Amino acid sequence: MNKRTFLAGLLTSIVFSLGACSSEPSATNPSPTSGKGTPLAVGAIPDQDPEKLQRLYSKLAKYLEAELGVPVTYKPVTDYTAAVTAFKVGDLDLVWFGGLTGVQARLQVPGAEAIAQRDIDAQFHSVFIAHKKTGIAPIQDIKDLTVLKGRTITFGSESSTSGRLMPQFFLQQAGLKLSDFKGQVGFSKSHDATLKLVEAGTYEIGAMNEQVWLSRLKEGTIDQSKVQIIWRTPAYYDYHWVINPAVKERYGADFPQKVQTALQKLNPDVPEQKELLELFGAKKFIPTENTNYAQIEKIGREIGKIK
Repeated sequence: MNKRTFLAGLLTSIVFSLGACSSEPSATNPSPTSGKGTPLAVGAIPDQDPEKLQRLYSKLAKYLEAELGVPVTYKPVTDYTAAVTAFKVGDLDLVWFGGLTGVQARLQVPGAEAIAQRDIDAQFHSVFIAHKKTGIAPIQDIKDLTVLKGRTITFGSESSTSGRLMPQFFLQQAGLKLSDFKGQVGFSKSHDATLKLVEAGTYEIGAMNEQVWLSRLKEGTIDQSKVQIIWRTPAYYDYHWVINPAVKERYGADFPQKVQTALQKLNPDVPEQKELLELFGAKKFIPTENTNYAQIEKIGREIGKIK
């Protein structure tokens, strides 16, 4: 063996050894973070107390992981806009959106699908609440919302369907503009925060998600000597799961249907799954589709939340 042949052989051996030890992915040695090894990233709009959301979605991730056979991780976000942005850039694959944020997200990701909602979401309601010191009596007819003129009011997040969009829409139906209220309209960022602000008297009126109100009532955390419901809105479509089309490349073309089926399979007769459904405030999940949110999109464009 001459010197040139010896050096060529030595170099080949070194390259082969480095390749065998390398942690870089290859076609025959896929990275644990590629394909089916990549966790399904689940998120949700932060519409409630963060600790409650962490408990709920950690349990859901564990359930989906067992049902789907892929790793699932819950990624909390700071606000509604961050949830839409994370879905748009692919940081979140499956997100529990409100009606408005679901539409905003789908419009930015061609092929995104609304796949499931709770049994209560096709007939969802917001409630207007008031501090009892205001003396405002329960309202029976939408046109009587005009009695709220000149009061202080807070909504939830600026992009909340039940905490802002639909309440503002119904106020407009009654002929009220945001400028008809006293001072700057508030945006508390969550339904729980709206409830606490009205309970404390910081704002005279608030608009929030009925399901959150009922949950806190059941928990006994509402001081009913200070705050009460004064009006319940007509029904509308709201919360739903939206899935990113990128999951089809990673897990297979039928993966959205598998996720939809897994959500529908949640069974109230199974104790762990019953707890999950109760945390969602639902008896079951049912299928939904993009066309169910046409009214939300129309109102979102009218109010300027969808361009």
